[in-house]
Amino acid sequence: MQRIIPRIWMLNIFGILVFVIAMATSWKAEAVEGGTGFYLLGGKGSLAGILPPTGTYLAVDTYFYSGDISISESLPTVGGELAFGLDADVFLTLASVLHVSDLEVLNGRLAFGVVVPVVHQDLSADFTLDLGGALIGGSENDQATAFGDPLLTAILGWSEGNLHTTLNMLLNIPVGDYDQGQLANAGFNRWGLDATVAFTYLNPDTGIELTAAPGITFNGDNRDTNYHSGNEFHLEFAAMQHLSEQLAIGVIGYHYEQITNDSGSATGDFKGRVTALGPALNFNFMLGNLPVSGKAKYLQEFNVKDRMEGHAVFLQFAIPL
Repeated sequence: MQRIIPRIWMLNIFGILVFVIAMATSWKAEAVEGGTGFYLLGGKGSLAGILPPTGTYLAVDTYFYSGDISISESLPTVGGELAFGLDADVFLTLASVLHVSDLEVLNGRLAFGVVVPVVHQDLSADFTLDLGGALIGGSENDQATAFGDPLLTAILGWSEGNLHTTLNMLLNIPVGDYDQGQLANAGFNRWGLDATVAFTYLNPDTGIELTAAPGITFNGDNRDTNYHSGNEFHLEFAAMQHLSEQLAIGVIGYHYEQITNDSGSATGDFKGRVTALGPALNFNFMLGNLPVSGKAKYLQEFNVKDRMEGHAVFLQFAIPL
């Protein structure tokens, strides 16, 4: 027998549908607005504490991420249960130019550069509302390929024996493609500053490398949505065995925690957390007379809270200009 839903329930359901659509289009059910920050987790890893010799370098990084999140909320005002899900496939290409100068600042070598991202996103959001057996569902899909926010970078590097250290600063400039109400956005529409210190111990005799890179991301306001994302802590690490000057293998990972609440138009206490581990490969080769440095990484996420859970693949190449 078909269940008949009274008119007042239909009005409540309509309100819930509006809520669901708003949640899908703004993607605020996760830590920080949009569910992700401009600092690319997993982007550093092996040798992050070593600044290259003086010169200018071009790097092209290709990144693929696939993940999802499911949220279930009880709705006592209508006596129902709302299940909301997001699925994302993200392809990201980062073209960066880094100039390592011969200038010394605080006894360290100074480098500066720019990073330009091109982002392709394939996102889908769906929901199911269960009112005691009466099911209502819907979905939304969005795809976009566009330029993201460019980043300015400045690095100071020090070396003493087998210990190498870099101080990395990233400034996110909010001029990338952004459309309020769109599910897939290449830009973040907010200023941001990241400070990361990377330490690398590399023993040339044994080939053992240990790297740790803690950092904090400071987020500005999205003026279009009046949403202020909280600050974020991230830690990347690597343990590698360098078998030769051309090859190294090992394990890398990261841990992420949002350390302050979102504010402004943010609702709820969403502080994201995620950890990831996976294998890594470093390789160097000659392309004619041109030396090429490459890295390949796979990272599987776990220990997740209020954030998407998935896996990432990196392929990175760098050459001197």
